Amino acid sequence: MTATRTALVTGGTGGLGSATITAFLADGWRVVAPVRPGTAGRLPEGAIAVDADLTVEADVRTAAAVAAGEPDAPLRAVVNLVGGYAGSGLIADTPVAEFEAMLAVNLRPTYLTTAAALPHLVAAGGGSVVCVSSRAGVSPFPGAAGYVTAKAAVLGFAGAVAVEYRKRNVRCNTVLPSIIDTPANRAAQPDADHGRWVSPAEIAAVILFLASDASAPTSGAQIPVYGPA
Repeated sequence: MTATRTALVTGGTGGLGSATITAFLADGWRVVAPVRPGTAGRLPEGAIAVDADLTVEADVRTAAAVAAGEPDAPLRAVVNLVGGYAGSGLIADTPVAEFEAMLAVNLRPTYLTTAAALPHLVAAGGGSVVCVSSRAGVSPFPGAAGYVTAKAAVLGFAGAVAVEYRKRNVRCNTVLPSIIDTPANRAAQPDADHGRWVSPAEIAAVILFLASDASAPTSGAQIPVYGPA
């Protein structure tokens, strides 16, 4: 099957990223995935790796250009999966550097990737941006103010994209997972009820839908993907 459209997927070497890339490839997409040098082997077979630091604007623009560089498969979707979690104690006990580190990990790559890709999406006639926030962004819990704030900021940013680019045929929606059932999360919480966690494949199916023409009327949505949690 010859791909006729391209998706730019960040965070592709993680549990959710691997499931998402696999879903897009199975649906016939060309997938470009920016990765840190030396980690391309962790991507699903068939993905096109581009070495990049997603906190560096020049690297991100290069990755977006590669994604948009196949005329027969124009860039139609951007999926922002890069992020991270760190607890930090109560707010008054949290150093500002730790607070800002969560913004750098969760918000900056989403901003840079989306900003770099938007001109390509517009030039191709439109497309879809999907961002990943968190249940914590709308339902905070104590001890992680930086993470909670960053994930709430992703929601605000996605809303801004949806409003600014609506008339240019670019949509932007956000998924909000609860705890994702990945090996890393199981290792971190071995005594948790893993049956209440949502699987990467389930979230990937929602992301693929939001990137597809089937969700064409939908923009600015904040979609919970909590599973049974």
